[in-house]
Amino acid sequence: MMSFLNPKRWFYTLGKKRFFEFLFLVLFLLFFYGPLLYTFLLAFANKYEFPNIIPAEFGFKWWGYVLSQPTLVRSIGLSFLFAFATIFVSMIICLPAAYVLARFNFPGRKAVMFSFLLGNAFPKIGIYTSMAIVFYRINLMGTFTGVLLIHLIECMMMMIWLPASAFKNVPVQQEEAARDAGAGPLRTFWYITLPNAWPGIAVAALFAFIGSLGENTGTLLVGLPYYRTMPVEMYGVILDYPSTAGAVFSLILIAPNLLLLLLFRKYVGGETLARGYKMG
Repeated sequence: MMSFLNPKRWFYTLGKKRFFEFLFLVLFLLFFYGPLLYTFLLAFANKYEFPNIIPAEFGFKWWGYVLSQPTLVRSIGLSFLFAFATIFVSMIICLPAAYVLARFNFPGRKAVMFSFLLGNAFPKIGIYTSMAIVFYRINLMGTFTGVLLIHLIECMMMMIWLPASAFKNVPVQQEEAARDAGAGPLRTFWYITLPNAWPGIAVAALFAFIGSLGENTGTLLVGLPYYRTMPVEMYGVILDYPSTAGAVFSLILIAPNLLLLLLFRKYVGGETLARGYKMG
């Protein structure tokens, strides 16, 4: 075991160049995944004392503690409620708009596409503060609708650009063949256009879900004190609870994202994203 961990053995086995490449890869992986691995260790630590790296005792003590806190459990439920509501509402609003932008070349089309980038071109805190002022005047502060609008703004660009690219790449000949065979517009869209465009739509929905779960600044500003999602509750976890409880809460926040990435891994790729951002 000691010889396996001996750097000299690896140096002479791999050669100078490949050894340093391997060393760089190991350091990168430690830098990238180290915090996640450390969080995982803390989440299953019954007893941990700083500055020790390895916990003195492992178990599920803090999982029971976190899941027994009413405010924390409620924040988990709210996060998933907003995430699913964001996907549902954004699909109703954005998919028809994406289809129009993909299939119809009208004056100002590029300006409309570009406008969806503006929300990501400025610091979010400035945008959310401006929205909060408007929401205060129309009684949307501290309401479900107000927080949902914040989440919709967060995902609007993805839910327009990626589906628009997907619709644009659907072969028109297939749609024309279906129409020639007697299918109406809605049937053609449901059985031909939508299945072909589904990979781009799925990726957009995935990123919308992840973005909604992680949204905190706007939710904190608009939703308090009635709507405290997981990211908002994390502020209190960091300040008021032990670090081991914070690690448990972090894993609960991360786990759904990892699961969805695994389920949608065949759709998520550089090609899908590149096509979306090439929409012109």
